[in-house]
Parts: sequence; structure tokens; C-alpha cells
Amino acid sequence: MKLLSVNVSLPKEIPYMNKTTTTGIFKEPVTSRVMLRTLSLDGDGQADLKNHGGIYKAAYAYSFENYDYWKRELGQADFTFGQFGENFTVEGMLDDDICIGDQFRVGSALVEVTQPRVPCFKLGIKMGMAQFPKVFLASGRPGFYLRVVEEGEVGAGDVLARVKTDPERMTVQEVCHLLYFDQKNLEGAKKALRIQALSPGWRGSFEERLTKAGVPLEHGDEAKEGEKCCGP
Repeated sequence: MKLLSVNVSLPKEIPYMNKTTTTGIFKEPVTSRVMLRTLSLDGDGQADLKNHGGIYKAAYAYSFENYDYWKRELGQADFTFGQFGENFTVEGMLDDDICIGDQFRVGSALVEVTQPRVPCFKLGIKMGMAQFPKVFLASGRPGFYLRVVEEGEVGAGDVLARVKTDPERMTVQEVCHLLYFDQKNLEGAKKALRIQALSPGWRGSFEERLTKAGVPLEHGDEAKEGEKCCGP
């Protein structure tokens, strides 16, 4: 597994539907090594801090293997690193292999997978297709967010070495499908809640599902006070 490119962007205003919106999705590769900190990479930022960023979404990784899929699906061949708004363009880290709770040593940093990516309308702006976020989510190729366990420098060419995995072994693809397309699977929701690394937003969504179904939460399942949110 390899880090092919590190991509960053500070928020900027762009035209959108006869007005302007602010976004940090237009990531550009950097050539030097970059410090990965608890909340973000140096030189990177998020415009909407309610739905993006924070300790559980310090960096977003997307597999380069998915680029070929989207080239075929969209009939485009001009993609560049950071095309999908990712901070890390990675190789050999497919969504049906990487699990929530996996920890990786990359450069001098240590990171942990916390949740799949939920695309918003700004990905549609980036791709020039308003409906692309729905297509992206349905593809089963969402990519994943990372929490920084240990800060450190990272750079293109670094190896990502898996040093720990959660015993539940639920993949990014599996957890994403469970939340959005398998809503009656209560046993799956209970299993997801046993993953300690799962972000509070996703944890809250699965808790809500079980509560509405009258299924009692197991001890330790509950998100910490103030950490639940309306959605992932």
C-alpha cells in the first residue's frame, strides 16, 4: 500500500447557482513533505466545519484504482491527483479491503480509519455533474476518513503499513452499504457499534436506527455526550 500523492487546498469562493459558495474541495498535489496534524494537513482547510473536518475527519483518502473505474463510467481521461477532493491518493487500499478501525503507519504519522466518505453537493461542482454525489455513493467506492493518532510528516511515495485492525473487520464498503442501502439490517448496526474507532456521527446514526426499532443498545455503544449528530 502506497501514498501516491498528498493534496491540499485552503477554502475559496466559487460561483454556484447564481451565487457563491466556499469550498476546499479543489485539492492540488504538493511536492514536499507535509505535516499531518490532529485536525488537518498543513496548508489544507475545510469551509464547512459543521460537516467537514474535525478529529475524526482530519484527512480523506481515496484509492487510485477507483480512478480507472470512473474514467470508464464517465468517459473521461483527464483526471489528476486530488480529483475527488482527497487529501491522500493511495494505491492498494480498496474500499472492500480497508476496514473501519484499521491503523496505518505512514511517514512518521499514525492514522486510523474512522468512517466512509459521505459526498455532498460540492463534489458535484468539482466533477461538473450535479447528480454525481448520488452516483458516487451508490458505486460502493466512497473512500475513507482518517483520525490522526500520532502527528507526523507524510509525503508522496510513503508506504502505508497496517499495524492494527478492529476484530469486527467491517470494511469501508460494508459499513457504507449498511447505513444507506441495508437499513433493516439491525444485526449489522449492532456489529458496527462494536467498532471503537467508528466516528461519533456514524455511531449516532446506527444508535438511532436501533432505538427506533426498539433494540436496546449494548453497554458502551452510546456516543459520548455532545458527539451525536443528525447524520454521518
